[in-house]
Amino acid sequence: MSSENRVTINGEAHPLPDDPRVSLLDMLRHNLGLTGTKKGCDHGQCGACTVMVNGVRINSCLTLAVMHDGDEVTTIEGLGTAEEPSALQQAFVDHDAYQCGYCTPGQICSATAMLEEIANGWPSDASENLDGTMKPSAEEIRERMSGNICRCGAYANILAAITEVASGEPA
Repeated sequence: MSSENRVTINGEAHPLPDDPRVSLLDMLRHNLGLTGTKKGCDHGQCGACTVMVNGVRINSCLTLAVMHDGDEVTTIEGLGTAEEPSALQQAFVDHDAYQCGYCTPGQICSATAMLEEIANGWPSDASENLDGTMKPSAEEIRERMSGNICRCGAYANILAAITEVASGEPA
């Protein structure tokens, strides 16, 4: 890879790895030290590695880093800080929407992008209609978050945290 091939991660440009076999997940964790994104199953089935690429959520274990030349990647580290967490990060803390915390970064990245999907009117299998305003109902949120597994079973609290942010009111 030439040094011209770059990906922007959390607002900072980085060269793509020379090895075209490196997954985006491994680039984030091993090359850049961004360990918030977790390696769970490494088969795209658990969602622990969820990040946003150009605003769309993906499983970073299933994509090669070199495929993202010119893309904008947002990881959990790019959403907020301990001093200034994003609304979803704060809601996860307020609702105790984690136990071991391993899936939490992927859950929050997925939920951030999911709320944008709803705001943009993208339907899901649980949507009442295919066009018009989408409502962040419990069924809609559950369906859209079904690719993110929590082995501890904190789903009720995760739903409460997302619902609070989606509604703009405490759940």
